[in-house]
Amino acid sequence: MVDNLFTPYSLPNGGIIPNRLVKAAMEENLANIQQQPDAALFALYGAWAKGGVGLIITGNVMIDRFAMTGPGGVALDAGSDLAPFKQWASIAKQKQARVWMQLNHPGRQVFKAMGGKNLAPSAIALDLGKHSSMFSKPQAMTSANINDVITRFVTTAELAQQAGFDGVQIHAAHGYLLAQFLSPLTNQRNDEWGGSLENRSRLLIEVIKQVRLKCGAHFDIAIKLNSADFQRGGFDIDDAEKVINMLAQYQVDMVELSGGSYEAPAMQGRSADERTLAREAYFLTLTEQLVTRSPMPLMLTGGIRRKVVAEQVINAGFALCGIASALAFYPALPTLWQNQPDFTPSLPSVNWQSKPLAGLATMAIIKRQLRRMSQGQTPQTNDSPVWSLIVDQFNTKQRTKRYRNTLGITRD
Repeated sequence: MVDNLFTPYSLPNGGIIPNRLVKAAMEENLANIQQQPDAALFALYGAWAKGGVGLIITGNVMIDRFAMTGPGGVALDAGSDLAPFKQWASIAKQKQARVWMQLNHPGRQVFKAMGGKNLAPSAIALDLGKHSSMFSKPQAMTSANINDVITRFVTTAELAQQAGFDGVQIHAAHGYLLAQFLSPLTNQRNDEWGGSLENRSRLLIEVIKQVRLKCGAHFDIAIKLNSADFQRGGFDIDDAEKVINMLAQYQVDMVELSGGSYEAPAMQGRSADERTLAREAYFLTLTEQLVTRSPMPLMLTGGIRRKVVAEQVINAGFALCGIASALAFYPALPTLWQNQPDFTPSLPSVNWQSKPLAGLATMAIIKRQLRRMSQGQTPQTNDSPVWSLIVDQFNTKQRTKRYRNTLGITRD
């Protein structure tokens, strides 16, 4: 019997998610000049809240305003005003959806033009071929840097709780800092933070332990984890299974499985190790071994846009089904599925030879829809990839200049 996508789910800590459909995190770049949410994000999250998802995970909120994935991102740290974050949480929860704030640190995945901090487990630069110059070589983190990052994750989690969020999702995927520690390609340390998988997992586990200690047993703690990096010699499916087993003893409520990084954007359906990914539910086949043996609930995200595929995810044993891009074009997709089960969203696809450029164009088209919704407009599915990329690059350049001026960043 097919499990109903619209039945509630009980988390290990007792929290209830009204249904199995999740608005997964996307990078929105809609924060104001103070790196806070305002009317634009309120309108966007209001649309998703009214659309019928059971759980909303925010776009990544950075734990350090000097270490951003891009300009226009939200940052929440010790110096932030909580008032707009409280309003953000309230709006997202208006239709009883549960709401998690995704916490992130980019590590080495900081565009060179941004300036600020560029830290990583080891001083290994991104390899994007002819586009590598977009990123500078990172500095290997000291013990003080590592301890500072742990403190920042905990501080931001505490502030999210105070603002009314039901929980946090700690981002340890997509090549960001915690994923960099997990991968032997980017973590070549020879101290207690590198080497064995247990050591490479130490930072993630220490963050989880301290967030749980500070925020209590009833605050949701989720992890976003790569099922694989999709790069030869990188973090792979067997590593993911071992990390999930490690996490089980630390009261983690949910692990979302995804994959890839800037170098191998598998989260957009593209690998860098010659593996062929499905056109939809990219990681379902790969992760079947994980879901059958996992000691904790799992959520799957990656290109899901049809109800029948979402049902396959739940029937495979996943507790939740994460949807991202489809909700950028159809924010009320869950409600549509309830009334029209066969409704299939029509989503644009960018199939350029250059994978990095295709990935940037895809993200540009998606961000264009998010911006439309933030202004009360209707998303469109026929935007030009070239024009969208040009507009996004122009906007990014302007926002980058504003970001650097606001924070007084004068060096790359």
